[in-house]
Amino acid sequence: MASTSAATLLIGSTLSFGHKSGSLAQPKPFGVRLASRASLASFSGLKATTSVSCEAESSFLGKESGVALQQSVARKAHKKSQRLQYHLQPQASFKVAILGAAGGIGQPLSLLIKMSPLVSALHLYDIANVKGVAADLSHCNTPSQVLDFTGASELPNSLKGVNVVVIPAGVPRKPGMTRDDLFNINANIVKSLVEAVADNCPDAFIHIISNPVNSTVPIAAEILKQKDVYDPKKLFGVTTLDVVRANAFVAQKKNLKLIDVDVPVIGGHAGITILPLLSKTRPSVSFTDEEVEELTVRIQNAGTEVVEAKAGAGSATLSMAYAAARFVESSLRALDGDGDVYECSFVQSDLTELPFFASRVKLGRKGIEALIPSDLQGLTEYEQKALDALKPELKASIEKGIEFAQKQVVAA
Repeated sequence: MASTSAATLLIGSTLSFGHKSGSLAQPKPFGVRLASRASLASFSGLKATTSVSCEAESSFLGKESGVALQQSVARKAHKKSQRLQYHLQPQASFKVAILGAAGGIGQPLSLLIKMSPLVSALHLYDIANVKGVAADLSHCNTPSQVLDFTGASELPNSLKGVNVVVIPAGVPRKPGMTRDDLFNINANIVKSLVEAVADNCPDAFIHIISNPVNSTVPIAAEILKQKDVYDPKKLFGVTTLDVVRANAFVAQKKNLKLIDVDVPVIGGHAGITILPLLSKTRPSVSFTDEEVEELTVRIQNAGTEVVEAKAGAGSATLSMAYAAARFVESSLRALDGDGDVYECSFVQSDLTELPFFASRVKLGRKGIEALIPSDLQGLTEYEQKALDALKPELKASIEKGIEFAQKQVVAA
């Protein structure tokens, strides 16, 4: 029985356009129709091709992202039947390590990153049960080689030569548990893992997912400082899930095409420290005061919404993996030379009086190229009051993380 030699490759990321100082990242649709050809049969099993045609609509690449995709592969153009053709030679050249790969976030995140054409090696680390995850993923015929590493003795090797380290390790939230309840357990986990990163791949981008992010990112920064390898441009708290949720909820509420919606989210990554700037939603849309209140509270409490819906069986693992994969893909595109990559992230910042703050940042080969201050300008009265209200709580969380890391030094 004959089968159609075509497949559609959907890769998620965010691309901005327009004036770089003020425009928001605009997720747009992009589909790549891959017609199978023997000359590139080995390309990732996503059906190799000698021709590329673009079509709307996909999950999170825009039409403009055709440029980003073309930059991730070597291309040779020629005319054939008066149609422009591209020969694709994949250049998967980056190594990604996932620390906590056997967990609820780690497994779906590993699968999504395995799909990236930019990844040549995927290192999966956990304290147990990671061999099976690696074996399973290794059967996916995409470019990256999957290697597994189990236990503290194998942690250093999992990090050798890695470009991006993603840390979802830690315990998940349970019903009735706040992010601060997670602190004592996850703080020690992050401390140990970041120490290993500092010793084995100090130049890597470090993506912190382990909660509470408002504290674990400052912990990571202090550990890196103690190791004398801290580069604030390469340490990121992954807050992309707040943006993903804001986009989804706003599109649903206002009956908009989801692929067109982008809402910047600033502050932190817990409760009232999460501040969606609905007044800066793209495309421009008006909200009543009631809608602003309702959407803001839902975005802030969305994690609890999932925890309660799962009734003790887990937390927001799938949506977190999706959001983290988007941030990894953006980082890889920046490392690959894409000069137009923007994401929101919790980073060292001078946009406010707080030492760490989530905002949009421009990513480049060396990490953060610029913070985007325009999002904090021209806030509505509601947003300004919310910003003022979140600062004390965020400040306390940051100080808690710094104090934890410094106490470890004293104890040692």
